[in-house]
Amino acid sequence: MAAHHHHHNLAGERLRAAAQAALEAQGEQWTVMRESIFEALASQSRPSSAYDIADVVSQARGKRVAPNSVYRILDLFVASNLATRVESANAYLVNAHPGCQHDCIFLVCTQCGRAIHVDDDSMTAHLREQATRTGFAPTRTVIEVQGRCDTCATAP
Repeated sequence: MAAHHHHHNLAGERLRAAAQAALEAQGEQWTVMRESIFEALASQSRPSSAYDIADVVSQARGKRVAPNSVYRILDLFVASNLATRVESANAYLVNAHPGCQHDCIFLVCTQCGRAIHVDDDSMTAHLREQATRTGFAPTRTVIEVQGRCDTCATAP
């Protein structure tokens, strides 16, 4: 993995199309419900829970969508690299570059809930190497740093 790499973050229709292509390339179907959940997640500015997404999709569809269904689809999105999970918040963020595989580093604001996604594969590569030396087989590295974002840190 490269230490630092540049992404072209996608949005709107380009993001939806990239997500659909990535999911279908893995042999999965891009269903109406999966598209609804992806679009609801993509519309959020902060990490969102399955309940938050279920509410958004329920309102858009005019009928209740069960959070359990949303959880299953969000788990598929995480496994397919279409979304990432902010572990400490039990919430999800859409991956703005679904074709790129890398470990996740999140800077999580404890005041406003914002999560900033940072890419530094050199840091996580060191952790993976340490794990491998002990005989551990890492599958996913997630680092979360809790604190205050620039907006909250400078607020009176």
